[in-house]
Amino acid sequence: MRNSRRAEVDPFIVMDVMEAARQAEAEGRHIIHMEVGQPGTPAPRGAQDALAKAMQTDALGYTVALGLPALRARIARLYGEWYNVDLDPARVIVTPGSSGAFLLAFTALFEAGDRVAIGAPGYPSYRQILKALSLEPVDLQTSEANRLQPVPSDFAKMDVQGLMVASPANPTGTMLDRPAMQALYEATAAKGAAFISDEIYHGIEYEAKAVTALEITDDAYVINSFSKYFSMTGWRVGWMVVPEDHVRLIERLAQNMFICPPHASQVAALAAMDCGDELEANMAVYRKNRALMIEGLPKAGFDRFAPPDGAFYVYVDVSKYTQDSRAFAREILDEAGVAVTPGLDFDPVRGATTLRFSYARATEDIAEGLERLRRFMAARGAI
Repeated sequence: MRNSRRAEVDPFIVMDVMEAARQAEAEGRHIIHMEVGQPGTPAPRGAQDALAKAMQTDALGYTVALGLPALRARIARLYGEWYNVDLDPARVIVTPGSSGAFLLAFTALFEAGDRVAIGAPGYPSYRQILKALSLEPVDLQTSEANRLQPVPSDFAKMDVQGLMVASPANPTGTMLDRPAMQALYEATAAKGAAFISDEIYHGIEYEAKAVTALEITDDAYVINSFSKYFSMTGWRVGWMVVPEDHVRLIERLAQNMFICPPHASQVAALAAMDCGDELEANMAVYRKNRALMIEGLPKAGFDRFAPPDGAFYVYVDVSKYTQDSRAFAREILDEAGVAVTPGLDFDPVRGATTLRFSYARATEDIAEGLERLRRFMAARGAI
């Protein structure tokens, strides 16, 4: 059967790593998971209880396309609590995960053939979703001096119709402060280009609060999710905030693409937003794990990285050990029993010499994984 060129996207390598790790576990091996970008904790107890109750009293049929009004209002209130931003709930759109938000945003903002700038390294699905929509992703090769975040000079002379930023970023965990975010928005606006801010790791910050683009402008698309801070990856519920005059545009697209986000997930998400004590307990684990990684990775020979400002990743330059991060990751899995992600997912140009380590799992796992990595590198004579 025929197929379209739009379907010819690259694989998501971390999913291949997950499958290799699963196969190893099926063979009886104990694998430490540092490849997966998801919390090791379940949805908050309050979210689970709210859904259990709703299942007894509600058919959980379609909601309106933009999402449950109560959830949209609660998300708007969050912007006041976290950033002191007064947000109209009408601008909030609940989506089937942040992935659904990317599809809606890219479809609403760009014509086929438009060029959209994204920082490299960056989340690989940006690139692949853009390709599948007949758009052209333009990788901006960021520098260590800028902590692998884009700056206006990276795309000053480029003909692009949009810029996608992420703060905290995947895979680096680095953040844009307010002046940096503002400079990127102003440089984008000067080109008449769209500005999209991926903020799905907000809430998972360590030494400073992340800046939302909504503190700077209303003329942006802001995308977020319940997957990370709220620990609800498999529930597939996210949201985005759009300019007032784009709400009806997004609503028409959402009606036809998705009908609505999952009703059950929206019920759980609404309750999760008031489970602050449990969510902050998760953050205490991430803080402990981060400290272990910053101390333990250099002891294992992995010493070239920027300490993460947020999220739960460390992105390490391993060029002194390999020019093939995929093979190196496989060697670490086979010999050390630790699953890590090759940088090729995040940067097709420089990713052959980088690895991403996730520390979202239990602290005991992180400590064991670091010790396994130390022994593995010692056996190679690297430390």
